[in-house]
Formats: sequence, C-alpha cells, structure tokens
Amino acid sequence: MQETKKLFSSETIKLILVPTDGSGHSARAAEYAMSIAKAHDAKILAAFVIDTIVIDQLSRVSPHVEEDLKKSGQNYANYIVNLAEKQGVTVESIITKGQPFEQILHLAKSKNVDLIVMGTTGRRSTDRILIGSVTQRVIEYSPCPVLVLR
Repeated sequence: MQETKKLFSSETIKLILVPTDGSGHSARAAEYAMSIAKAHDAKILAAFVIDTIVIDQLSRVSPHVEEDLKKSGQNYANYIVNLAEKQGVTVESIITKGQPFEQILHLAKSKNVDLIVMGTTGRRSTDRILIGSVTQRVIEYSPCPVLVLR
C-alpha cells in the first residue's frame, strides 16, 4: 500500500473505527486505515456487528445462526487485528449485536472515534451499484469524518 500523507494534525486522529463485514470492500478499507493509523500514530478499533435482522430471518432455518455469525465476525475482526499487529498498529476488536449502522454510530460516539474508515458496499448490498445503505446512514449521521473506499 502506498504511503499515506497526514490528512489532519497528529492531535486530531487518535482512534479510527473500521467496521467490517468480511467483504472485499471492508478488507480494502481496513488496509487503508492501517496506513492512516501509522501516519498518525493512531489506534484501530475493528468492529463487527451481528445484524439482528439477519438473525431473525435465518433463525427459522438454523437455530445456531447467531453463534455462526459471531464466529464469522470474530474471523473478520481477527483479519484486521492480524493486519494491524503486522504493521505495528495498536488495535482492539469488538463484536456487537444490533442494526449495523446504529451500532457503528454508537461506537463512534461512545468511544470518541476521530475517523471511520469503511467500504462503499458490504455483503448485504453487493448487488447495489450505489453506495451501501449502512454506509450511507453512517455518513449521514456520523459524529466524525467518514472515509469511504470502493
């Protein structure tokens, strides 16, 4: 990944939230967030949200769907953790449950996040040409800047 120039002063970015859903878009966003974190000596917060709508829809088919989603989420978050550790970036991961955009916004506010770095679309909206609905809502209501990558 090419060198990322400082976008803000060093005091501005201390914590970067990187929501993941395991998609290629979120993996690319995580890689880009690492370069920003290194340039600003910032910490990464990797987050996966277990979508309660998905749980409700799939629990009729599989009684273990929430457990399976949690395992998948941990794997996706671990990808970011491993990436950060390889690059010497301090990282924390969190798995939470709810509506993804609401949980991302809650984390941004409660953890005093300085920047959110996320992909344009995720697994739920891979067929969409336009920006994903989760990303759109995060952009609209975020308390901090949001960097969106294709």
